[in-house]
Amino acid sequence: MKKTGAEIIVKLLEMHGVETVAGIPGGSILPLYDELTRSKIHHVLVRQEQAGGFIAQGMTRTTGIPAVCLATSGPGAMNLLTSVADARCDSIPIIAITGQVNTNLIGTDAFQEADTFGLSFPITKHSVMIKNHSELFTAIPQAFEIAMNGRPGPVLIDVPRNIQLTEYEFEAWPEIKKPLPEEKAVRFHTKADAMKTIIDQAADMLAKAKKPVLYLGGGCNSPEAAKALRDFKKLYRLPVVTSLMGLGAIPYSDPDFNGMVGMHGRYSANVAMNESDLVLAAGVRFDDRATGVVSKFCPNAKIIHIDIDAAEINKILPASASIVAKVESVFPILTKSLEKLLKSENEGNEERKSWAEHIQTVNRETFTQTCGTPDEKEKNKAFSGSANPRTFIASIPELAEKAGTKKSDLIVTTDVGQHQMFAAQYYPVEEPRTFLTSGSLGTMGFGLPVALGAALANPKKRVICFSGDGSIMMNIQELATLAENNLPVTVIVFENGTLGMVYQQQKFLFDKTYSASEFMASPDLLKIAEGFGIEALDADKDADWYKKAFDPKRANKPCFVRVRIDPEENVLPFVPGGKANIDSIRD
Repeated sequence: MKKTGAEIIVKLLEMHGVETVAGIPGGSILPLYDELTRSKIHHVLVRQEQAGGFIAQGMTRTTGIPAVCLATSGPGAMNLLTSVADARCDSIPIIAITGQVNTNLIGTDAFQEADTFGLSFPITKHSVMIKNHSELFTAIPQAFEIAMNGRPGPVLIDVPRNIQLTEYEFEAWPEIKKPLPEEKAVRFHTKADAMKTIIDQAADMLAKAKKPVLYLGGGCNSPEAAKALRDFKKLYRLPVVTSLMGLGAIPYSDPDFNGMVGMHGRYSANVAMNESDLVLAAGVRFDDRATGVVSKFCPNAKIIHIDIDAAEINKILPASASIVAKVESVFPILTKSLEKLLKSENEGNEERKSWAEHIQTVNRETFTQTCGTPDEKEKNKAFSGSANPRTFIASIPELAEKAGTKKSDLIVTTDVGQHQMFAAQYYPVEEPRTFLTSGSLGTMGFGLPVALGAALANPKKRVICFSGDGSIMMNIQELATLAENNLPVTVIVFENGTLGMVYQQQKFLFDKTYSASEFMASPDLLKIAEGFGIEALDADKDADWYKKAFDPKRANKPCFVRVRIDPEENVLPFVPGGKANIDSIRD
């Protein structure tokens, strides 16, 4: 049979179950776009390529299934790369397909030519430039396998325009492997014979520990991992802390949950890590925002480290026991092994119970919704009567239920800045894959397009995007995409007239020397939203705003909400550079 490169690409995407792609066309990818018109694949037209990548992330982060984004050559691909880099940093498996100039023009500085492959190489899990048609039959199936196998990550495929256009003769379509290969195929995976020995060693360490802590990261943020962890905790009580990416692995409502550890982590979380004698770290890396000064991070604790990426083991802190595997495959075995030990040895049970209750007390006495609120002298008079962002965010699930939307039907995305940390600290995340945020790269402009992707993949859910008046301007053009697709997204923007996190750091670290962190002119965000055709609500003036924002029966699904907060509101605790996490600023 004969097919063009564009036909081959589209057919292979269909064979992988792809139903939605996001992107924006341009000259070098037009043949592929032409073929999409004859496909059942739904295309979402974004207003800037970066948003296409973030929409793909929103779909993938909520489902765990690789989503696809498209961009043309040159500036199109370069715009896309920010969202690709973000996916790499947070281990999100998306597939980016970019158009490239004709093969005979590569290297001639042709119109809209850029070395997409070279630019993408350090920020993807894998990238490839197609040099002939036959490579498509291996590159696309391998892209899905590579993206998911082992530590997930983005894969980019760069396809010259002439390869998309010309026909290629072949005998049969490749066999698509479903489901994807088991993780045992992952290089450096802990072998089965060694696994049992190490798990038994870890169980013995846990049975003897007096002050254990469970530290969870993004590798735990899946339904399968969360179930395994919750079953483990039914057997073995201990304080639980997470990284930013680990929120949702253990319910917010769990009495032993202590929130995030690190720079803006709860005080009780940092105390637990500082005083622990054993840290069970699962699906998490010891990044700088979590550890602060490494030598002062869990200084008296042995570490059991479970992670799918062998490169993370012993990279920052040495592990006494380590397993390279997915969290969900390890914890059921660890739980069984530990159960046998706990039945035969009751030693330490009371001490561990006392330890957990001690941390619970610290949490109860130090975690408040007024931490960081300015006193009367500090308040900005121009923001008189503004909302407390902590109580506002914490109240969202209850307000949604009052309006008729179940708490379990909410998915949250955030942009990056103060509002992100307020949401991470105070929004009650109960389930995995329901709190989507840019962790490692910290990309402003992330929240809105990721919310669109989450809504596309979860049409029966209500997606809430928390943003700030700094972040929302980064990708505000995607309000047009939101209106065009009429998605159930509520955008809540906290307006304080500053780049909030920059402003706060200049306050604490640069003696209140505010450089380029205050907006001299601020647009009317409500009018902008209305201009895009989205209903706009002012939470400061309309006490019933939530009834419109979360009513599942309203025909006009998208909604934009503005709430003003005082620029002197601080995200606390805050650990200045060079300090141990327990030496945080808390008032």
